[in-house]
Amino acid sequence: MKTIKGPAIFLAQFMGDEAPFNSLDSICAWVASLGYKGVQIPTWDPRCIDLEKAATSKVYCDELKGIVEGHGLEITELSTHLQGQLVAVHPAYDTMFDAFAPEECKGNPKARQEWAVQQVKWAASASQNLGIDVSVTFSGSLLWHTVYPWPQRPAGLVNTGFTELAKRWTPILNHYDECGVDCCYEIHPGEDLHDGHTWEMFLEHTKNHKRANLLYDPSHFVLQQLDYLQFIDFYHERIKMFHVKDAEFNPSGKSGVYGGYQDWVNRAGRFRSLGDGQTDFGAIFSKLSQYGYDGWAVLEWECCIKSPEQGAAEGAPFIDAHIIQVTEKAFDDFAGAAPSEEVNKKILGIS
Repeated sequence: MKTIKGPAIFLAQFMGDEAPFNSLDSICAWVASLGYKGVQIPTWDPRCIDLEKAATSKVYCDELKGIVEGHGLEITELSTHLQGQLVAVHPAYDTMFDAFAPEECKGNPKARQEWAVQQVKWAASASQNLGIDVSVTFSGSLLWHTVYPWPQRPAGLVNTGFTELAKRWTPILNHYDECGVDCCYEIHPGEDLHDGHTWEMFLEHTKNHKRANLLYDPSHFVLQQLDYLQFIDFYHERIKMFHVKDAEFNPSGKSGVYGGYQDWVNRAGRFRSLGDGQTDFGAIFSKLSQYGYDGWAVLEWECCIKSPEQGAAEGAPFIDAHIIQVTEKAFDDFAGAAPSEEVNKKILGIS
């Protein structure tokens, strides 16, 4: 067993145009004052990082680490959620996902995809320069529009989709391997990797690539009504990152898993600040500790009711209270006797 590191915080939902949220230095001072020990950095936000520069300059990465460490923090991981999404986009979503791309790629899916692939690869190189061996992303999706199909999916459609998804991601995963970095996919509705079955299909199509790993976020499983504790039992060997995010599911006679096109505050499934939802974090931290997860516990704040400032302030002590300092001895050691093969045979009646 190992002790989980934390608390840390994902900066994406907090960055803004006003202090202290408008620069890496000022936001690090803010989160440190709240009790956090690490920051997960969104690589698409130039207020936090110049990704290309980080991928090509160890000196720049040392400067970044200096800014963060100056506030008593560590850089826990880099995130390419937005760029990873653009590795695989169905044409139906082109207009909406163009918002994640630079101006020169908008309206040009091929250029957008090439840009995204380069970005995700740069995150691996930057992680290596920072001395970090894990990074998080999204898989993107070619099949999501068929998730609840009518008319029914043609035979072989899913296999074709995952074959193409693996074809796009395998060269990226190979680059991560060259850098000594695990590429952790956040399992998330809207992505082709959204539950255990789709994760296993992806592994099969990437030939169980050793750099294909998982970011565990139970909130997305609450909204899908998936057993988020058994998920850990199934896939703990591939879980290398952890978002601590809460959620609740309150179905009614009008709305269930799909939400009825309602705003977040009116959906049956809603993301909530830590402690305000239904997630059993005591059981989650116990399972992850039992299986030897020793990565970071990172707050990802999303809530349709509470302010981000309050959510962040409450998040650090919440995570800290759930981190288990794992034992190095058995609780009944005091009653044990010195090991003796002769005594063992006597107890078993073996002459």
